[in-house]
Amino acid sequence: MSYTQIQQIPTGVRLREKLFLGMNFRDYVRAQITPFNIIAAAILAVGIPVTYLRFTEGLAATTNLTDNYPWGMWIGVDVLCGVALAAGGFTLGSAVYLFGMKEYHPIVRPAILTGFLGYFFVIIGLCFDLGRPWRLPYPMFVSYGTTSVMFLVGWHVATYLSCQFVEFCPSLFEWLGWKKLRKWTVGLTVGATIFGVILSTLHQSALGGLFLLAPGKLHPLWYSPYLPVFFLISAIAAGISMVIFESMLSHRFFSKQISHHHHENFDSLTIGLGKAGALVLAAYFFLRIIGVAHGNHWHLLSTSYGLWFLFEIIGFILIPCLTYLWGVRNENAGVVRFAALHSVLGIILNRVNVSMIAFNWNHTDRYIPKWTEFVVTISIITAGIITFRWIVNRMPILWEHPDYEPEYK
Repeated sequence: MSYTQIQQIPTGVRLREKLFLGMNFRDYVRAQITPFNIIAAAILAVGIPVTYLRFTEGLAATTNLTDNYPWGMWIGVDVLCGVALAAGGFTLGSAVYLFGMKEYHPIVRPAILTGFLGYFFVIIGLCFDLGRPWRLPYPMFVSYGTTSVMFLVGWHVATYLSCQFVEFCPSLFEWLGWKKLRKWTVGLTVGATIFGVILSTLHQSALGGLFLLAPGKLHPLWYSPYLPVFFLISAIAAGISMVIFESMLSHRFFSKQISHHHHENFDSLTIGLGKAGALVLAAYFFLRIIGVAHGNHWHLLSTSYGLWFLFEIIGFILIPCLTYLWGVRNENAGVVRFAALHSVLGIILNRVNVSMIAFNWNHTDRYIPKWTEFVVTISIITAGIITFRWIVNRMPILWEHPDYEPEYK
């Protein structure tokens, strides 16, 4: 159906088509009774009351945070992991829009959407952790602490979210039928991507820079002057791996929206991303070894923390790297996808180690998250998945709108 024909349809019918997928409200509600939605509703049924408790009773009622452990699960998982796993947007956007790797264009929109939602829900998660969440905009409008790393991170995350929204807008405007605005935002894509790469490079590394302020608190095997570089390189690896993992799930659960041509090329795209994943993980592994050598901490590898450190860098950096190489060499996309999942888990483990397990490692009292902290984290992840599904089911994310020319030829 052409754009002109769509405009001739009554407004109520168009609204039903866009929001309720062509069904009346009653049928749409019935269609939502699925196993996934039932589980998601059960999670949110617990998460919403806990959210109310958090914002009415404070952090003490919903966390086990203390003066010794002011940053817990909501920073270690919701923020640090969320920002790293959302790096696929700038990674793939750079490959397609800046380096001309047009063969990856079929998967750039879902990567950008994943990155955009990732950063959006990172900010939601950050609001839970802040003692006074209403002061979140202060670094931008009230208190300009230009010497603070947090000031840098706050500004970069906020502005990068705006860049990703610009990159996402062509899909939004195609769905709404706003041709002029769509054309305008397509023209801004390259500029937004360049600006986004600069911001991502800075704030991904700045998150590692936050822990440079705690040399006596972070275990020497994880503490290094190269922490900003570690965080940046690992975020690129996480972004590539997350794109592979997300595209695998999209092709499984939204296969009807993807053209036959894209299905045929899917394995070759996965293997191509696997090559990049192997290269970045190899660089990351050797940088971590250099970090140990730079601090001359070889003797710590025989301690209990040293064994845990080896478990991380061998089990979740080196082995996924070798798995990537094996899958690429044998052109086995399934193995590459397994390596991607393994790599994603490794990045999560690293962020948890840096922010919780190896942090205050010499204290006798240890931080153990409260059950409500788990509930909030799972609820935020669930809300992100629901939002992704809602958008993909309606907007041209996995398919190209027939009324518009492709963004990239």
